[in-house]
Amino acid sequence: MKKNQNAVENLRRKKMKNNYISVGKVLNFHGVQGEAKLGYTKNREDFLSQLKVVYVEQNGEYTPLEISKIRFTPKCAIVKFKGIDSLNDILEYKNKLVFVLEDTAREFLEDDEFLIDELVGLDVYDGEKRVGAIVGVSNNGASDLLSVKTLSKKVCLVPFVKAIVLSVDIKGRKVRINNIEGLLE
Repeated sequence: MKKNQNAVENLRRKKMKNNYISVGKVLNFHGVQGEAKLGYTKNREDFLSQLKVVYVEQNGEYTPLEISKIRFTPKCAIVKFKGIDSLNDILEYKNKLVFVLEDTAREFLEDDEFLIDELVGLDVYDGEKRVGAIVGVSNNGASDLLSVKTLSKKVCLVPFVKAIVLSVDIKGRKVRINNIEGLLE
């Protein structure tokens, strides 16, 4: 019976983890007042500035942290969490990923924006011909990049811009691209 209870608990945690979306990482402390340097994906300042609560995973549990103040530098965000008032208080969160609830992340998505988990695994088509599948998403500062594993097993980076990515059909599990010469080789 204990084995079964552990399996159920692990499934609950796994399910819970799937309801959280990583939005950054506590890089270090900032000063001695308990502020944190938060690394995040570029061009997400508007999204981060509207958040009231984020979560940090510790030992399989998600701890809510209420944001009392946030400001941005060219390299990171400086975040003050309510109740964290000293260097020692913030140090326990150093190098921890910061999450929001999936529903919160979805509220801020534009019509042509998607969660990474939705894109990974989608088949990529050039016209009606399947040319590969998305295996990852990254950002180069200017735009998001889809990592596409071609049928020849080569991974190519495809800029996620309207001129190249023509359509995304999450339900149909397809992405249509304009495979310009040299894009997928």
